[in-house]
Amino acid sequence: MASSEFVNDFSKWLRHKVVLQKLNNPLGYIFIVLFSVMLGLVIGMTGIKTGAIMLGGLMALPVLFLILADLQIGLILILIVAFLTNLLAKIGDYPVGIALDALAYFMLFAIFIRQIKERNWEFVNNPISFFIIIWICYSMIMALNPEAESIKAWLYSVRAMAGLIIIFFIALYAFNSLERIKLMFKVILFLSFLAALYGLKQEWIGFEDWEMAWLRANERRWLLIVQWGRVRVFSIFSDPTTMGIPMVYMSVFSIILATAPIKIWKRVALIVAACAMLLCMGYGGSRTPVVLIPIGFMFYVLLTLQRKILMVSGIGFLLFFVIMLKDSSNPVLYRLQSAFRSNDASVQVRLDNQRLIQPYIRTHPFGSGLGSTGIMAQRFSPNSKFANFAHDSGFVRVAVEMGWIGLLIYMALLFKILQTGVYYYLRVRDPVIKTMYLAINCLIFILIVASYPQEIIILLPTSIIFYICAAAIIRLKDFDPAFKALQEGSLRGKEMIKVEEEEIRV
Repeated sequence: MASSEFVNDFSKWLRHKVVLQKLNNPLGYIFIVLFSVMLGLVIGMTGIKTGAIMLGGLMALPVLFLILADLQIGLILILIVAFLTNLLAKIGDYPVGIALDALAYFMLFAIFIRQIKERNWEFVNNPISFFIIIWICYSMIMALNPEAESIKAWLYSVRAMAGLIIIFFIALYAFNSLERIKLMFKVILFLSFLAALYGLKQEWIGFEDWEMAWLRANERRWLLIVQWGRVRVFSIFSDPTTMGIPMVYMSVFSIILATAPIKIWKRVALIVAACAMLLCMGYGGSRTPVVLIPIGFMFYVLLTLQRKILMVSGIGFLLFFVIMLKDSSNPVLYRLQSAFRSNDASVQVRLDNQRLIQPYIRTHPFGSGLGSTGIMAQRFSPNSKFANFAHDSGFVRVAVEMGWIGLLIYMALLFKILQTGVYYYLRVRDPVIKTMYLAINCLIFILIVASYPQEIIILLPTSIIFYICAAAIIRLKDFDPAFKALQEGSLRGKEMIKVEEEEIRV
């Protein structure tokens, strides 16, 4: 009893000193002096890197407490780090991936802690979650694949995949109001706009010395980015293509949102952001994003099927293709125009690689094992048969590593996400929510199409944005009064039918 009273008294005293007085007292002064001495000793004995880790850990504590209080803060932090990952990789070797995974698992742990009291897992009960769980289970079974040459490659691949999928469930839980979903997309748009501005800075003002040093450090990288006598813009990303695709889908997202019944200054801001992103994409000179622009808007026209939109889109498509097919001496425009030429050598190489691998895919329903191609294979099994195979496609990679069974499951997951988004878009009535569904559906469709020529969905920050959008698809309809009333009426109707059937049986 005495010990319990002591613990309570000590907790109150500590809370008063730390929370209320914010360590502005003798306890705080003693703590700062002791930590400073310890930090100095650690740096002196082990080097500045260990000291930086200690300091970072101390700074992380209040952030972790904030995340425990509000998981959306953690999602925003993950988004910011995801956008900066490639930029930090150019500066030094920082364990950003591990930090993102640790943060995601910490947030998942926070949800489990909250569920001790709430005991409400209804947010997980949706069709997309069902397909995601099937995808996770199949990925786990891949550990038993006899074709796999490295268990470490499987482990690292599953770790990265699990960290991303956790984002979906965290977002499902955190999106408990329409304002929270709007805030999340405002953050994504703002970060994308900043990335576009940095890309325009590279084109108009120039590259930093450390960026040019990073380019020259790898001959293959130099040949990829420096073409036709100019350095292709890559902004904060790893290469022009990784930059170009997010610029395209976020610009399409911005333009569609601008059609919603919102304030004029917001509409102007969205259009300005979209123009900056499209211009940045153009300076990057990647051909795949250019093709995705008309594809995204064609899906938009297909979903809306309004006469005015059909007319405006028809004129827009005509102007776009006139510009793309007209001869030009401008090196930026000439490279973009090459995306619509059938005799492009790089496209033919990709098609040849796919023909060569098709017999293997048909005869291996479970594939060669997770992580058997690309960077993972080059790291853990460099002498394996697919270590140097250039799949150049998200779908081809899944088919090779996880077999045609895995490809079918993956395609079913993507189809279910898109089908669910379209289903709710056609049924909600709130104009803002309806426009948000329209923008998200077009974004998802662009990413699905882009996964054929490129491997984009698993790359940061697109992977985070993809699963946040999937969670928003599930949650947005919950804040539409008309949809909720329709659902409640449908449920009441089903209950009445059940009662009538039971009376008939009696």
